[in-house]
Amino acid sequence: MEKQKPHFLLVTFPAQGHINPALQFAKLLLRAGADVTFITATSAHQCLKKATVPKGINFTTFSDGYGDSFKVPDADILNYLSTFRQRGVEALSEFLDKSVVEGKQITCVVHTIIPWAAEVARKFHVPSTLLWVQPAMTFNIYYYYFNGYGEAINECEKDPSWSLELPNMPLKLKARDLPSFLLPSNHSLYAFAIPSFQEQVQQLELDDKPIILVNTFEALEVHALKAIERFNLISIGPILPSAFLNRKDPSDKSFEGDLFQQSKEADYMEWLNSQGKNSKVIYLSFGSISVLSKPQMEELARALIQTHRPFLWVISREKASHGINVEGNNEEELSCLEELKQQGLIVPWCSQVEVLSHPSVGCFVTHCGWNSTLESLAYGVPMVGFPQWTDQMTNAKLMEDLWKAGVRVNVSEEGGGVLVKSDEIKWCLEEVMESEEIKENAKKWRELAVEAVNECGSSDMNLKAFMEELFNNNVDCKKIHK
Repeated sequence: MEKQKPHFLLVTFPAQGHINPALQFAKLLLRAGADVTFITATSAHQCLKKATVPKGINFTTFSDGYGDSFKVPDADILNYLSTFRQRGVEALSEFLDKSVVEGKQITCVVHTIIPWAAEVARKFHVPSTLLWVQPAMTFNIYYYYFNGYGEAINECEKDPSWSLELPNMPLKLKARDLPSFLLPSNHSLYAFAIPSFQEQVQQLELDDKPIILVNTFEALEVHALKAIERFNLISIGPILPSAFLNRKDPSDKSFEGDLFQQSKEADYMEWLNSQGKNSKVIYLSFGSISVLSKPQMEELARALIQTHRPFLWVISREKASHGINVEGNNEEELSCLEELKQQGLIVPWCSQVEVLSHPSVGCFVTHCGWNSTLESLAYGVPMVGFPQWTDQMTNAKLMEDLWKAGVRVNVSEEGGGVLVKSDEIKWCLEEVMESEEIKENAKKWRELAVEAVNECGSSDMNLKAFMEELFNNNVDCKKIHK
Protein backbone atom coordinates (compact mmCIF):
# COMPACT_ATOMS: atom_id res chain seq x y z
CA MET A 1 0.00 0.00 0.00
CA GLU A 2 1.35 3.39 -1.01
CA LYS A 3 2.22 5.72 1.84
CA GLN A 4 0.13 8.84 2.26
CA LYS A 5 1.97 12.04 1.41
CA PRO A 6 3.00 14.02 4.49
CA HIS A 7 0.47 16.76 5.23
CA PHE A 8 1.57 19.91 7.06
CA LEU A 9 -0.71 22.49 8.65
CA LEU A 10 0.84 25.95 8.79
CA VAL A 11 -0.76 28.27 11.34
CA THR A 12 0.46 31.86 11.24
CA PHE A 13 -0.18 35.20 12.87
CA PRO A 14 -1.72 37.66 10.35
CA ALA A 15 1.29 39.97 10.11
CA GLN A 16 3.71 40.34 7.23
CA GLY A 17 6.77 39.34 9.26
CA HIS A 18 5.12 35.98 9.95
CA ILE A 19 3.31 35.37 6.67
CA ASN A 20 6.26 35.99 4.33
CA PRO A 21 8.56 33.30 5.79
CA ALA A 22 5.65 30.92 6.45
CA LEU A 23 4.63 31.01 2.80
CA GLN A 24 8.19 30.56 1.66
CA PHE A 25 8.44 27.58 4.01
CA ALA A 26 5.23 26.20 2.49
CA LYS A 27 6.92 26.25 -0.92
CA LEU A 28 9.84 24.22 0.44
CA LEU A 29 7.41 21.63 1.77
CA LEU A 30 5.61 21.46 -1.58
CA ARG A 31 8.89 20.94 -3.42
CA ALA A 32 9.71 18.11 -1.01
CA GLY A 33 6.48 16.35 -1.98
CA ALA A 34 4.26 17.28 0.97
CA ASP A 35 0.69 18.56 1.06
CA VAL A 36 0.27 21.93 2.77
CA THR A 37 -2.74 23.61 4.35
CA PHE A 38 -2.27 27.23 5.40
CA ILE A 39 -4.46 28.49 8.24
CA THR A 40 -4.63 32.14 9.24
CA ALA A 41 -7.10 34.91 10.01
CA THR A 42 -9.41 36.24 7.31
CA SER A 43 -7.75 39.66 7.50
CA ALA A 44 -4.49 38.22 6.18
CA HIS A 45 -6.16 35.94 3.66
CA GLN A 46 -7.92 38.88 2.02
CA CYS A 47 -4.53 40.47 1.46
CA LEU A 48 -3.09 37.24 0.07
CA LYS A 49 -5.70 37.22 -2.66
CA LYS A 50 -3.75 40.08 -4.22
CA ALA A 51 -0.53 38.07 -4.33
CA THR A 52 0.58 35.21 -6.55
CA VAL A 53 0.67 32.00 -4.55
CA PRO A 54 1.93 28.62 -5.74
CA LYS A 55 -0.41 25.84 -6.76
CA GLY A 56 -0.82 23.14 -4.18
CA ILE A 57 -1.36 25.19 -1.03
CA ASN A 58 -4.82 24.82 0.47
CA PHE A 59 -6.01 27.87 2.38
CA THR A 60 -8.50 27.91 5.21
CA THR A 61 -9.37 30.92 7.35
CA PHE A 62 -11.17 32.01 10.48
CA SER A 63 -12.52 35.40 11.45
CA ASP A 64 -10.47 37.40 13.91
CA GLY A 65 -13.16 40.07 14.16
CA TYR A 66 -11.28 42.64 12.08
CA GLY A 67 -12.69 42.03 8.63
CA ASP A 68 -10.46 42.40 5.61
CA SER A 69 -7.57 44.32 7.11
CA PHE A 70 -5.28 43.77 10.05
CA LYS A 71 -5.26 47.19 11.70
CA VAL A 72 -5.62 46.77 15.43
CA PRO A 73 -5.40 49.89 17.63
CA ASP A 74 -2.63 49.63 20.24
CA ALA A 75 -5.15 50.03 23.03
CA ASP A 76 -7.14 47.06 21.73
CA ILE A 77 -4.30 44.58 21.17
CA LEU A 78 -5.06 42.47 24.27
CA ASN A 79 -8.70 42.09 23.24
CA TYR A 80 -7.59 41.24 19.73
CA LEU A 81 -5.19 38.53 20.89
CA SER A 82 -7.92 37.03 23.07
CA THR A 83 -10.36 36.89 20.14
CA PHE A 84 -7.66 35.62 17.79
CA ARG A 85 -6.86 32.83 20.22
CA GLN A 86 -10.47 31.83 20.86
CA ARG A 87 -11.46 31.68 17.21
CA GLY A 88 -8.17 30.20 16.14
CA VAL A 89 -8.47 27.33 18.64
CA GLU A 90 -11.98 26.63 17.36
CA ALA A 91 -10.89 26.66 13.71
CA LEU A 92 -7.81 24.48 14.24
CA SER A 93 -9.73 22.00 16.41
CA GLU A 94 -12.46 21.74 13.80
CA PHE A 95 -9.91 21.10 11.05
CA LEU A 96 -8.04 18.42 13.00
CA ASP A 97 -11.28 16.75 14.08
CA LYS A 98 -12.43 16.63 10.47
CA SER A 99 -9.12 15.10 9.39
CA VAL A 100 -9.64 12.30 11.91
CA VAL A 101 -13.20 11.59 10.75
CA GLU A 102 -12.05 11.50 7.11
CA GLY A 103 -9.02 9.35 7.93
CA LYS A 104 -6.59 11.92 6.56
CA GLN A 105 -3.41 11.82 8.57
CA ILE A 106 -1.88 15.15 9.64
CA THR A 107 1.89 14.90 9.80
CA CYS A 108 2.68 18.07 11.72
CA VAL A 109 1.29 21.44 12.79
CA VAL A 110 3.84 24.20 12.16
CA HIS A 111 3.13 27.60 13.71
CA THR A 112 4.76 31.01 14.07
CA ILE A 113 4.83 31.99 17.75
CA ILE A 114 1.24 30.87 18.38
CA PRO A 115 1.34 28.84 21.62
CA TRP A 116 -2.29 27.74 21.41
CA ALA A 117 -1.58 25.97 18.11
CA ALA A 118 0.80 23.61 19.92
CA GLU A 119 -1.78 23.12 22.66
CA VAL A 120 -4.50 22.10 20.18
CA ALA A 121 -2.11 19.83 18.26
CA ARG A 122 -1.19 18.05 21.50
CA LYS A 123 -4.87 17.46 22.25
CA PHE A 124 -5.19 15.63 18.93
CA HIS A 125 -1.86 13.79 19.36
CA VAL A 126 -0.38 15.53 16.35
CA PRO A 127 3.30 16.64 16.42
CA SER A 128 3.81 20.39 16.38
CA THR A 129 6.82 22.53 15.56
CA LEU A 130 7.56 26.20 16.07
CA LEU A 131 8.74 28.11 13.00
CA TRP A 132 10.81 30.87 14.60
CA VAL A 133 10.78 33.94 12.32
CA GLN A 134 13.47 35.85 14.21
CA PRO A 135 17.16 34.95 14.66
CA ALA A 136 18.09 32.12 17.01
CA MET A 137 19.79 34.73 19.21
CA THR A 138 16.50 36.41 20.12
CA PHE A 139 14.90 33.06 20.94
CA ASN A 140 17.75 32.42 23.36
CA ILE A 141 17.35 35.82 24.98
CA TYR A 142 13.66 35.20 25.60
CA TYR A 143 14.37 31.71 26.88
CA TYR A 144 16.97 32.89 29.37
CA TYR A 145 14.74 35.76 30.46
CA PHE A 146 12.27 33.13 31.74
CA ASN A 147 15.00 30.80 32.97
CA GLY A 148 17.18 32.53 35.49
CA TYR A 149 18.06 35.89 33.90
CA GLY A 150 14.82 37.86 34.19
CA GLU A 151 15.89 39.72 37.32
CA ALA A 152 19.24 40.68 35.82
CA ILE A 153 17.63 41.92 32.59
CA ASN A 154 15.10 43.98 34.55
CA GLU A 155 18.05 45.97 35.95
CA CYS A 156 19.36 46.90 32.50
CA GLU A 157 18.07 50.50 32.39
CA LYS A 158 19.27 51.54 35.84
CA ASP A 159 23.00 51.58 35.11
CA PRO A 160 24.46 52.97 31.83
CA SER A 161 27.39 50.54 32.13
CA TRP A 162 25.09 47.50 32.44
CA SER A 163 25.87 44.53 30.22
CA LEU A 164 24.88 40.89 30.17
CA GLU A 165 26.61 37.74 28.97
CA LEU A 166 24.31 34.77 28.40
CA PRO A 167 25.46 31.12 28.43
CA ASN A 168 27.19 30.01 25.22
CA MET A 169 26.55 33.38 23.57
CA PRO A 170 29.37 35.15 21.67
CA LEU A 171 28.43 38.75 22.54
CA LYS A 172 27.82 40.84 25.62
CA LEU A 173 24.53 42.69 25.42
CA LYS A 174 23.71 46.19 26.57
CA ALA A 175 20.20 47.51 27.17
CA ARG A 176 20.02 48.92 23.63
CA ASP A 177 20.72 45.43 22.24
CA LEU A 178 17.81 43.66 23.93
CA PRO A 179 14.42 43.04 22.29
CA SER A 180 12.46 46.16 23.22
CA PHE A 181 9.66 44.12 24.82
CA LEU A 182 12.06 43.15 27.62
CA LEU A 183 13.00 46.69 28.66
CA PRO A 184 11.24 47.52 31.96
CA SER A 185 10.22 50.94 30.63
CA ASN A 186 8.22 49.17 27.90
CA HIS A 187 6.49 46.53 30.02
CA SER A 188 3.26 48.48 30.39
CA LEU A 189 3.28 49.65 26.76
CA TYR A 190 3.67 46.09 25.44
CA ALA A 191 1.83 44.22 28.17
CA PHE A 192 0.80 41.53 25.68
CA ALA A 193 4.31 40.55 24.62
CA ILE A 194 6.09 38.96 27.59
CA PRO A 195 3.17 36.64 28.55
CA SER A 196 2.94 35.45 24.94
CA PHE A 197 6.63 34.58 24.72
CA GLN A 198 6.53 32.98 28.16
CA GLU A 199 3.60 30.78 27.16
CA GLN A 200 5.47 29.78 24.00
CA VAL A 201 8.50 28.67 26.01
CA GLN A 202 6.28 26.79 28.47
CA GLN A 203 4.56 24.92 25.63
CA LEU A 204 7.92 23.87 24.22
CA GLU A 205 9.08 22.65 27.62
CA LEU A 206 6.22 20.14 27.70
CA ASP A 207 8.02 18.09 25.02
CA ASP A 208 11.12 15.98 25.69
CA LYS A 209 13.33 17.48 22.98
CA PRO A 210 11.27 20.07 21.09
CA ILE A 211 12.28 21.01 17.56
CA ILE A 212 12.33 24.69 16.59
CA LEU A 213 12.79 25.47 12.91
CA VAL A 214 14.69 28.74 12.58
CA ASN A 215 14.82 31.02 9.56
CA THR A 216 18.58 31.36 9.70
CA PHE A 217 21.59 29.35 8.52
CA GLU A 218 24.21 27.42 10.41
CA ALA A 219 27.27 29.51 9.59
CA LEU A 220 25.45 32.69 10.60
CA GLU A 221 24.43 31.56 14.10
CA VAL A 222 26.58 28.58 14.92
CA HIS A 223 26.70 29.46 18.66
CA ALA A 224 23.10 30.55 19.11
CA LEU A 225 21.71 27.40 17.47
CA LYS A 226 23.51 25.22 20.03
CA ALA A 227 23.24 27.43 23.10
CA ILE A 228 20.25 25.69 24.74
CA GLU A 229 20.73 21.96 25.24
CA ARG A 230 17.08 21.58 26.26
CA PHE A 231 15.84 22.50 22.76
CA ASN A 232 16.79 21.45 19.25
CA LEU A 233 17.09 24.59 17.14
CA ILE A 234 17.38 23.66 13.46
CA SER A 235 18.41 26.16 10.79
CA ILE A 236 16.43 25.90 7.53
CA GLY A 237 17.05 29.33 6.03
CA PRO A 238 17.37 31.77 4.57
CA ILE A 239 13.79 31.09 3.42
CA LEU A 240 13.72 33.30 0.33
CA PRO A 241 12.56 33.05 -3.30
CA SER A 242 15.10 30.86 -5.08
CA ALA A 243 14.98 33.02 -8.21
CA PHE A 244 16.78 35.74 -6.26
CA LEU A 245 19.04 33.49 -4.19
CA ASN A 246 20.48 30.37 -5.81
CA ARG A 247 18.74 30.75 -9.20
CA LYS A 248 17.57 27.12 -9.08
CA ASP A 249 14.04 28.09 -10.07
CA PRO A 250 13.85 31.33 -12.12
CA SER A 251 10.04 31.22 -11.95
CA ASP A 252 10.06 31.33 -8.16
CA LYS A 253 9.40 35.00 -7.58
CA SER A 254 6.16 34.73 -5.62
CA PHE A 255 5.77 36.32 -2.18
CA GLU A 256 8.67 38.70 -2.61
CA GLY A 257 8.42 42.09 -0.99
CA ASP A 258 5.32 43.43 0.70
CA LEU A 259 2.41 41.03 0.44
CA PHE A 260 0.07 43.65 1.77
CA GLN A 261 0.53 46.04 -1.12
CA GLN A 262 0.70 45.36 -4.81
CA SER A 263 1.93 48.04 -7.15
CA LYS A 264 1.87 48.48 -10.91
CA GLU A 265 4.48 51.18 -10.55
CA ALA A 266 7.58 49.28 -11.69
CA ASP A 267 9.42 52.42 -12.68
CA TYR A 268 11.89 51.82 -9.87
CA MET A 269 13.42 48.87 -11.76
CA GLU A 270 13.86 50.98 -14.91
CA TRP A 271 15.40 53.67 -12.74
CA LEU A 272 17.78 51.16 -11.10
CA ASN A 273 18.78 49.80 -14.51
CA SER A 274 19.58 53.33 -15.65
CA GLN A 275 22.04 53.78 -12.76
CA GLY A 276 24.43 51.15 -14.07
CA LYS A 277 26.22 48.39 -12.19
CA ASN A 278 28.11 49.23 -9.02
CA SER A 279 26.69 52.75 -8.90
CA LYS A 280 26.18 52.42 -5.12
CA VAL A 281 22.52 53.34 -4.93
CA ILE A 282 21.29 53.80 -1.37
CA TYR A 283 18.11 51.79 -0.73
CA LEU A 284 15.92 52.85 2.20
CA SER A 285 12.93 51.00 3.65
CA PHE A 286 11.58 50.70 7.18
CA GLY A 287 9.17 47.82 6.84
CA SER A 288 5.40 47.61 6.96
CA ILE A 289 4.86 48.89 10.52
CA SER A 290 7.54 51.39 11.59
CA VAL A 291 6.67 55.05 11.02
CA LEU A 292 9.42 57.66 11.38
CA SER A 293 8.51 61.06 12.77
CA LYS A 294 8.64 64.07 10.45
CA PRO A 295 11.72 65.51 12.25
CA GLN A 296 13.50 62.18 11.78
CA MET A 297 12.53 62.07 8.11
CA GLU A 298 13.96 65.58 7.71
CA GLU A 299 17.27 64.47 9.25
CA LEU A 300 17.36 61.43 6.97
CA ALA A 301 16.56 63.54 3.89
CA ARG A 302 19.34 66.02 4.69
CA ALA A 303 21.83 63.17 5.09
CA LEU A 304 20.88 61.76 1.69
CA ILE A 305 21.35 65.11 0.01
CA GLN A 306 24.74 65.56 1.66
CA THR A 307 26.00 62.23 0.31
CA HIS A 308 25.31 63.32 -3.32
CA ARG A 309 24.50 59.68 -4.07
CA PRO A 310 21.45 58.27 -5.89
CA PHE A 311 18.87 56.65 -3.63
CA LEU A 312 15.64 54.65 -3.74
CA TRP A 313 13.42 55.42 -0.74
CA VAL A 314 10.23 53.48 -0.01
CA ILE A 315 7.57 55.55 1.78
CA SER A 316 4.13 53.95 1.61
CA ARG A 317 1.15 56.23 1.10
CA GLU A 318 -0.26 55.10 4.43
CA LYS A 319 2.93 56.04 6.25
CA ALA A 320 3.13 59.34 4.43
CA SER A 321 -0.31 60.21 5.76
CA HIS A 322 1.01 59.70 9.30
CA GLY A 323 4.19 61.69 8.92
CA ILE A 324 5.00 63.53 5.71
CA ASN A 325 3.53 64.13 2.32
CA VAL A 326 5.69 63.12 -0.62
CA GLU A 327 3.27 63.91 -3.41
CA GLY A 328 1.40 67.14 -2.68
CA ASN A 329 2.32 70.59 -1.40
CA ASN A 330 1.24 71.20 2.17
CA GLU A 331 2.63 71.84 5.63
CA GLU A 332 3.60 68.18 6.11
CA GLU A 333 5.79 68.07 3.03
CA LEU A 334 9.53 67.56 3.48
CA SER A 335 11.31 70.89 3.30
CA CYS A 336 13.85 69.56 0.77
CA LEU A 337 11.50 67.41 -1.29
CA GLU A 338 12.28 68.93 -4.67
CA GLU A 339 16.01 68.59 -4.12
CA LEU A 340 15.48 64.97 -3.07
CA LYS A 341 13.53 64.16 -6.22
CA GLN A 342 16.36 65.47 -8.38
CA GLN A 343 18.83 63.15 -6.69
CA GLY A 344 16.86 59.94 -6.18
CA LEU A 345 13.51 58.20 -6.39
CA ILE A 346 10.73 57.96 -3.77
CA VAL A 347 8.21 55.15 -4.29
CA PRO A 348 5.21 53.86 -2.28
CA TRP A 349 6.17 50.18 -2.72
CA CYS A 350 8.77 47.92 -4.27
CA SER A 351 9.73 44.27 -4.42
CA GLN A 352 12.48 44.30 -1.84
CA VAL A 353 14.27 41.14 -2.92
CA GLU A 354 14.25 42.39 -6.51
CA VAL A 355 15.87 45.64 -5.40
CA LEU A 356 18.43 44.05 -3.06
CA SER A 357 19.53 41.62 -5.76
CA HIS A 358 20.10 44.46 -8.24
CA PRO A 359 23.81 45.14 -8.96
CA SER A 360 23.43 48.93 -8.68
CA VAL A 361 22.44 48.83 -4.98
CA GLY A 362 25.33 49.63 -2.66
CA CYS A 363 23.73 49.66 0.79
CA PHE A 364 20.45 49.19 2.60
CA VAL A 365 19.18 51.61 5.26
CA THR A 366 16.92 49.28 7.22
CA HIS A 367 14.86 49.04 10.40
CA CYS A 368 16.55 45.64 10.88
CA GLY A 369 13.41 43.54 10.89
CA TRP A 370 14.58 39.96 10.57
CA ASN A 371 13.17 39.39 7.08
CA SER A 372 14.94 42.52 5.83
CA THR A 373 18.18 41.75 7.67
CA LEU A 374 18.32 38.20 6.37
CA GLU A 375 17.48 39.32 2.82
CA SER A 376 20.29 41.87 2.93
CA LEU A 377 22.77 39.26 4.17
CA ALA A 378 21.61 36.73 1.58
CA TYR A 379 22.06 39.21 -1.28
CA GLY A 380 25.37 40.57 -0.01
CA VAL A 381 24.21 44.15 0.58
CA PRO A 382 25.89 46.09 3.45
CA MET A 383 23.50 47.70 5.94
CA VAL A 384 22.96 50.85 7.92
CA GLY A 385 20.90 49.63 10.87
CA PHE A 386 18.11 51.95 12.03
CA PRO A 387 16.25 49.74 14.56
CA GLN A 388 12.92 50.84 16.02
CA TRP A 389 11.52 48.11 18.32
CA THR A 390 11.09 44.38 19.14
CA ASP A 391 13.88 42.10 17.78
CA GLN A 392 15.25 44.85 15.55
CA MET A 393 17.53 46.06 18.34
CA THR A 394 19.19 42.64 18.67
CA ASN A 395 19.39 42.17 14.91
CA ALA A 396 21.24 45.47 14.58
CA LYS A 397 23.69 44.41 17.28
CA LEU A 398 24.41 41.12 15.51
CA MET A 399 24.70 42.80 12.12
CA GLU A 400 27.28 45.30 13.35
CA ASP A 401 29.33 43.48 15.98
CA LEU A 402 29.09 39.77 15.11
CA TRP A 403 28.56 39.58 11.36
CA LYS A 404 30.26 42.95 10.67
CA ALA A 405 28.06 43.52 7.62
CA GLY A 406 27.26 47.16 8.34
CA VAL A 407 26.95 49.80 11.03
CA ARG A 408 24.22 50.89 13.39
CA VAL A 409 23.16 54.50 13.86
CA ASN A 410 23.54 56.15 17.25
CA VAL A 411 20.66 58.16 18.67
CA SER A 412 21.49 61.72 19.67
CA GLU A 413 21.22 62.54 23.36
CA GLU A 414 20.01 66.01 22.49
CA GLY A 415 16.32 66.73 22.87
CA GLY A 416 15.55 63.64 24.90
CA GLY A 417 17.49 61.23 22.72
CA VAL A 418 14.81 60.55 20.15
CA LEU A 419 16.54 61.59 16.92
CA VAL A 420 19.35 60.29 14.78
CA LYS A 421 21.02 63.40 13.41
CA SER A 422 21.86 63.90 9.74
CA ASP A 423 25.61 64.02 10.41
CA GLU A 424 25.43 60.59 12.07
CA ILE A 425 23.40 59.14 9.21
CA LYS A 426 25.77 60.57 6.62
CA TRP A 427 28.80 59.13 8.45
CA CYS A 428 27.17 55.69 8.58
CA LEU A 429 26.33 55.80 4.87
CA GLU A 430 29.85 56.76 3.89
CA GLU A 431 31.38 54.17 6.21
CA VAL A 432 29.28 51.36 4.75
CA MET A 433 29.83 52.47 1.17
CA GLU A 434 33.61 52.83 1.50
CA SER A 435 34.64 50.10 3.94
CA GLU A 436 36.29 47.19 2.12
CA GLU A 437 35.97 45.04 5.23
CA ILE A 438 32.20 45.49 5.38
CA LYS A 439 31.82 44.83 1.67
CA GLU A 440 33.93 41.66 1.90
CA ASN A 441 31.92 40.44 4.90
CA ALA A 442 28.65 41.09 3.07
CA LYS A 443 29.94 39.09 0.10
CA LYS A 444 31.01 36.26 2.42
CA TRP A 445 27.57 35.98 4.01
CA ARG A 446 25.92 35.88 0.61
CA GLU A 447 28.12 32.96 -0.44
CA LEU A 448 27.43 31.09 2.80
CA ALA A 449 23.68 31.72 2.52
CA VAL A 450 23.56 30.27 -0.99
CA GLU A 451 25.70 27.32 0.10
CA ALA A 452 23.30 26.58 2.98
CA VAL A 453 20.19 26.30 0.79
CA ASN A 454 21.79 24.50 -2.14
CA GLU A 455 21.43 20.74 -2.40
CA CYS A 456 23.39 19.07 0.41
CA GLY A 457 23.85 22.42 2.13
CA SER A 458 23.22 22.60 5.88
CA SER A 459 19.71 24.07 5.65
CA ASP A 460 18.72 21.77 2.80
CA MET A 461 19.87 18.69 4.71
CA ASN A 462 18.28 19.88 7.97
CA LEU A 463 14.86 20.23 6.35
CA LYS A 464 15.09 16.85 4.65
CA ALA A 465 16.10 15.16 7.91
CA PHE A 466 13.24 16.88 9.77
CA MET A 467 10.66 15.69 7.25
CA GLU A 468 12.08 12.17 7.06
CA GLU A 469 11.95 11.75 10.83
CA LEU A 470 8.40 13.06 11.04
CA PHE A 471 7.16 10.88 8.22
CA ASN A 472 8.80 7.70 9.52
CA ASN A 473 7.60 8.20 13.10
CA ASN A 474 4.10 9.35 12.30
CA VAL A 475 1.16 7.20 13.45
CA ASP A 476 -2.38 6.71 12.25
CA CYS A 477 -4.55 9.49 13.66
CA LYS A 478 -7.62 7.23 13.58
CA LYS A 479 -5.96 4.87 16.06
CA ILE A 480 -4.89 7.50 18.58
CA HIS A 481 -7.87 9.86 18.53
CA LYS A 482 -10.05 9.50 21.58
